[in-house]
Amino acid sequence: MLVRVFFAAAGLVLVGLGVLGIMLPGLPATPFLLLAAYCFAKSFPRLHHWLVTHPWLGPYIRAARTGWRIPRRQALQTIAVLWISMSISAWLVDRWWVRGLLLSIAVGVTIFLERRSRSN
Repeated sequence: MLVRVFFAAAGLVLVGLGVLGIMLPGLPATPFLLLAAYCFAKSFPRLHHWLVTHPWLGPYIRAARTGWRIPRRQALQTIAVLWISMSISAWLVDRWWVRGLLLSIAVGVTIFLERRSRSN
């Protein structure tokens, strides 16, 4: 039961980050929503169903599951904007662990976009 509560709580936090990712440039939405769907699938299937069928959040998950691809040029532009915004953010904060977190997110999103891109 404790594991289910942990996964549900993590899923809710990840949904929150995913929603922020939809609104904020440089913060990805899809990886957070995919992780939230995984957490909900492990804890409460009703929450998983709600997330996957949600009119605003569900399309991100469904598109990723069907193997969507983005044009290479768009991926490179997104990666460039991501690194510029993360670099500025890292420069503005004083805490080393926040800088490390920003760097980790940027690396993860870069890898994600690189794997999802196709040449056009």
